[in-house]
Amino acid sequence: MSNFVVSARKYRPVRFDEVVGQRHVSQTLKNALQTDHLAHAFLFCGPRGVGKTTSARILAKVLNCENRTADYEPCNVCPSCVAFNNNASLNITELDAASNNSVDHIRSLTEQVRFAPQQGEYKVFIIDEVHMLSQQAFNAFLKTLEEPPPYAIFILATTEKHKIIPTILSRCQIFDFKRIQPNDIIEHLQGICQQEGIEADEDALHIIAQKADGALRDALSIFDRIVSFSGKTITYEAVIENLNVLDYDYFFRAVDYILTEDRSGMLLLFDEVLKGGFDEDLFLNGLSAHVRDLLVCKDPATLQLLEVGERLRERYRQQAGLAPANMLLTVLDLANECDLNFKLARNKRLHVEMSLLRMVSIRRAFRSEPPVIQAADSVEVPTPSSESNLPAPAAPEKKSPEQSEDPEPAPEMTPVQAPAPTLGSASFASVDMTSLIAEAEEEVEHAVAPEELPELDAEHLRGAWDVFVTEQQGTPLAVFLKQALPILQGEEEVVVKVGSARAIASLREDDSLIRHLRSTFQRPNLVMILEHDESLKPVQTKIKKRLSAKDKYLQMREKNPALDELRKRFDLRPEE
Repeated sequence: MSNFVVSARKYRPVRFDEVVGQRHVSQTLKNALQTDHLAHAFLFCGPRGVGKTTSARILAKVLNCENRTADYEPCNVCPSCVAFNNNASLNITELDAASNNSVDHIRSLTEQVRFAPQQGEYKVFIIDEVHMLSQQAFNAFLKTLEEPPPYAIFILATTEKHKIIPTILSRCQIFDFKRIQPNDIIEHLQGICQQEGIEADEDALHIIAQKADGALRDALSIFDRIVSFSGKTITYEAVIENLNVLDYDYFFRAVDYILTEDRSGMLLLFDEVLKGGFDEDLFLNGLSAHVRDLLVCKDPATLQLLEVGERLRERYRQQAGLAPANMLLTVLDLANECDLNFKLARNKRLHVEMSLLRMVSIRRAFRSEPPVIQAADSVEVPTPSSESNLPAPAAPEKKSPEQSEDPEPAPEMTPVQAPAPTLGSASFASVDMTSLIAEAEEEVEHAVAPEELPELDAEHLRGAWDVFVTEQQGTPLAVFLKQALPILQGEEEVVVKVGSARAIASLREDDSLIRHLRSTFQRPNLVMILEHDESLKPVQTKIKKRLSAKDKYLQMREKNPALDELRKRFDLRPEE
């Protein structure tokens, strides 16, 4: 029969210094032993596979060790340590609360507490997965846990601290174990490789550490599986094949296709991923993580967050230098939107492909020299956003019939760069080129020569103002404009005086007035300045009080006193 022992058991730590990634817990326990400030009950809580039960066993062994080292580690040679290592120690009791969670099991445990240790100083009780105890078992355990004999030490371990009742928590000294960092896992695996004579690529060990998600026991289990698969040589390719992990190269190629706007390349890459047996969302989430790592490489302060080998780190640096940060943020936004709606999509492949094509289309917005929008007849047309810089074409000159046979070619228009779409928008990559061209052509058709511009003076300004107020009749904006006073200053400036701050805020939010004036007078650079004028503050109208019948009678009597004699003659009384 094989004598193979899994790495998680074979290389289980036997000293505090050997516990990986939990130095804050180990050092605290050693200091407590040194100063003799040891509690009677401990609670070790944290994720799975991070060393909770291992630390509990080391502490139990140190408590009864006959020859502790100078730094309060177990000697592993005294009878107590040897008995513990052989699972023959009578002073240490382990209980798995997952399968022993009833009141009877706890009562049996408390019965053992009554008997003093026959050898050694302490009796240590380790209860693993303590959150699995029933409510009655917790209640039966309370009194013993609060006032145990001086020789009894309780060490409780759990992965779900929130399931333990507060009365138990208040009686324990709590230690929180943290997830083990990938670098610590890699260093531990490299030590095992040296002892076992195994050659392993650093990138392969990085993949194992990332797959373990902070649990060293999971990392050792994966390591054993890879060794069984590839033997004494662990390569990066063997690890990604065995663990069904997408190669980094796929994501580097995907970002390259985004940078070069290669739509066909992106679709073929995605098809290659699907043919490899990977799910659509796996590629999408992997691409998001890759783009996140590229953003991390942008700033030296965050470079330490990149958890890859040195060879890949240099490749990340090179690609991060080519990709603008804003573009990477937009890719992340599109990937996140696709991931949120992925479960609702019927055709999941098409859903992801649409997002990938949108990612490929955003590069144009971040070029140092954005492409010029061209009309169908290859004439460069300015966009509507460049309205303020649009030069008005000269008025056509009248020519004689002889000259009309050979018309002079139209003056060449100055090309204007297309504006970059707004970041963060879901439809960031979809620029409607047709509508932009149509609006630009319409703007050119309505362009007017400088000498044919409508006259702009106080009288014409007031006329255009009244026309706009009439069009806005019935809206709150019309009410504010009726109380405002427009004043023309210079040729390109209109000062609007209003009587309330609310009116100023409303006019700032709604730019329809200035657009109306610019369109009416054909002056795209016209500026509107808002000023507060207390003299234009609207007068508060007095609300008329509804008069009763008696009030009406009194008013009528003031005008005609004879009404009072008529009331007395007929004994009339006005209603209240």
